[in-house]
Amino acid sequence: MFEDFRRYLEATVEQLSPAKAQQLAKHLLEPDARKEQVAKAAQELIEWSQRNRDRLREFVAREVQHELSAMGVATRAEVDTLKKRVRELERAAGMTVSGRQKATATKPAGGAKRPAAKARTAKKTGTSK
Repeated sequence: MFEDFRRYLEATVEQLSPAKAQQLAKHLLEPDARKEQVAKAAQELIEWSQRNRDRLREFVAREVQHELSAMGVATRAEVDTLKKRVRELERAAGMTVSGRQKATATKPAGGAKRPAAKARTAKKTGTSK
């Protein structure tokens, strides 16, 4: 009896193959059940198992979502909304994708370059005795 219950419970949460469903149906039905009855019962068990797995999956997803929300973790949709808003703000501020300010000034006429930095020489601070 306990073994039958264990098999029935396992059928709730795992992928129930047609062969396993047939075997389970044979155990659940009377020994003199016809082949059609066993086949019908097996098909019903497969459908029942699928529905229960779907319900379990939905339940777990809801619970995970609830717990993440309680911890303050942002959802994917919230993060995507924030990314979109940041891009809009960057565009409005004239920023590039890399976060650098767009070059608004054009190059000086004549291709003038910035003056090179002067080399500094180290001063000797020697104290002689």
